[in-house]
Amino acid sequence: MARPVTLFTGQWADLPIDHMAKLTSQFGYDGIELACWGDHFEVDKAMSEDDYFTKKRELLDANGLQCHAISAHLVGQAVCDNIDERHQAILPDYVWGDGDPEGVNERAIEELKQTARAAQKFGVGVVNGFTGSSIWHLLYSFPPVPESMIEAGFQQFADRFNPIMDVFSECGVKFALEVHPTEIAFDIHTAKRALDALGNREEFGFNFDPSHLIWQGVDPVEFIRAFPDRIYHVHIKDAIQTLNGTSGILASHLNFGDPRRGWDFRSPGRGGVNFEEIIRALNVIDYQGPLSIEWEDSGMEREFGAAEACRFTKQLDFAPSNRAFDSAFDEAEQA
Repeated sequence: MARPVTLFTGQWADLPIDHMAKLTSQFGYDGIELACWGDHFEVDKAMSEDDYFTKKRELLDANGLQCHAISAHLVGQAVCDNIDERHQAILPDYVWGDGDPEGVNERAIEELKQTARAAQKFGVGVVNGFTGSSIWHLLYSFPPVPESMIEAGFQQFADRFNPIMDVFSECGVKFALEVHPTEIAFDIHTAKRALDALGNREEFGFNFDPSHLIWQGVDPVEFIRAFPDRIYHVHIKDAIQTLNGTSGILASHLNFGDPRRGWDFRSPGRGGVNFEEIIRALNVIDYQGPLSIEWEDSGMEREFGAAEACRFTKQLDFAPSNRAFDSAFDEAEQA
């Protein structure tokens, strides 16, 4: 049976969810991954309005859409980040509050706990998201960075996320970190270190997204092989290096879509990700969850791209073989 192909609404939150659900169905998707911003999935309303979940399910059912995950990337970013003015634009007003950094961190922690409770009530088993990182700015070790500073960053992550994961455990919901630059884990080594920091507790795993690995030079297939039991959700998203000798992978403070950048995101199948090998690797680990398209391509009209990406992914997916290709020889010998 083919895995469901869903569309993540994070890049579509400018559209009301009623319209977004209709579009998602029209594009040909099996389901939708609801972002916890805009009006797509509002955690505060979900936990305070008696009919919120019923109405949301009725909307999805009316459009023939499944929902396997909700996503709390924005509030998750504020859990471990060093808070500054940038965060006000991505957080709900009640999480931002007066902007005092310690208060923002604390309110983000409580909001992520509430998100687990909302997911449980909605009947969804995975919350995708970010963690933020207090040590991302220490990536380049100059002035020289003592190991104690890195250890302190992972300890802070553990101190803040363990209580969050306690609530996820109580709710029977998994948290899937999208391994990503600016997070506590952004490649294979840091992902292992994040798991170690939390004592490898089962509630914490990964939302596998190859696009954030490939431009760094990390093989996405090796990530799947490294964490076969921790891939809780999968994003189908593409990226490409556009290195021409003038800009590197640090992208020169140039925004996405600027042709001078050393890399950028592309619509699935139009970048450098080898999705064939990813599907084969997911088959090896017996991943049965959705393939959720996170569509980002600054050079393509998004409705065209989302519809094309759905067709691409459905054609791409295949089940593993249930028999060896040369098993007929064994059968002949037995006969």
